[in-house]
Amino acid sequence: MAKFYKIWLVFDPRRVFVAQGVFLFLLAAMIHLVLLSTEH
Repeated sequence: MAKFYKIWLVFDPRRVFVAQGVFLFLLAAMIHLVLLSTEH
């Protein structure tokens, strides 16, 4: 785990958090739509 900090030298932390938030939102929306479509 010593090399883990080098990731932040390559990626902008704010961009990583924004991308992670968007990804989690899209993942939650997709799961929600799948669950809604399978209930019928």
